[in-house]
Amino acid sequence: MRIVVTGREGQVARSLQELGLKRGHEIVALARPLLDLTARPSSIIAVLESARPEVIVSAAAYTAVDKAENEPELARAANETGPSAIACAARKLSVPMIHLSTDYVFDGSNSASYVEEDAANPQSVYGATKFAGEKAVLGEYANSVILRTSWVYSPFGNNFVKTMLRLARERDEVRVVGDQRGTPTSAIDIADTVLLIASELLSSADGSLRGVFHSAGSGEASWAEFAQEIFAISATMGGPSATVRTITAAEYPTLARRPVNSRLNSDRLARVYGVKLPDWQHSLQDVVQRLMTADATGGVRKL
Repeated sequence: MRIVVTGREGQVARSLQELGLKRGHEIVALARPLLDLTARPSSIIAVLESARPEVIVSAAAYTAVDKAENEPELARAANETGPSAIACAARKLSVPMIHLSTDYVFDGSNSASYVEEDAANPQSVYGATKFAGEKAVLGEYANSVILRTSWVYSPFGNNFVKTMLRLARERDEVRVVGDQRGTPTSAIDIADTVLLIASELLSSADGSLRGVFHSAGSGEASWAEFAQEIFAISATMGGPSATVRTITAAEYPTLARRPVNSRLNSDRLARVYGVKLPDWQHSLQDVVQRLMTADATGGVRKL
């Protein structure tokens, strides 16, 4: 497959480049300045048309959750207007599109994990613009999949795992929120899922393969439990570790409101595509191992 992915340095984009190459696919990563989600839609469409994709993966986004509260127009341009233009390009090219979204479309008030049919009620500018992007993509082009995920980590980019390991090198104790729960998800597992979905979309016109799906790691954790597992795995590998002091979200105020419950139910993905992502602890071991190896070799990570 020739897959064009928006973004080059994001966690899923980097994972797609790595995994796609191993699987024999051609992954074309488009990013600024060539592809700018805040540019005129006609410019976005022209760039994508010239890239000759068989499948388009819309992975780039404005993801600075707190900063978005003060930059709503910029966030909307990148998370709604840009994806709408990408969907328009996919429609013109008659190729499937996979658009990545987030648990932040929900308000977190559910007692159970969220299914695709649950009503969205975003509580932040980031969440609102991502949900608007979902609606724009599906409204523009029916041959699309919206793939919601949560608490993404990987060997690439900036993420919670890398932050915790850095803090453990600097201090003996870290304060981590314990009253927000979610489903930690490896970007490498997401990329694996994206490749499978892309193949299925190319081979079948079945409408049940399209629409909204949740794709999150199996199991759940609080941020504090997530941190404890990171340190436990790191310690077994001779890496940094720290004591986790559990605090409440109220003790760690942020500009944007986070969902108390970010757990995503991925049963529909398993039912339709036969995909169940691994337990988050299992995937976390692989990521921490890679980060430890990278540190031992001077921080050089090859795609």
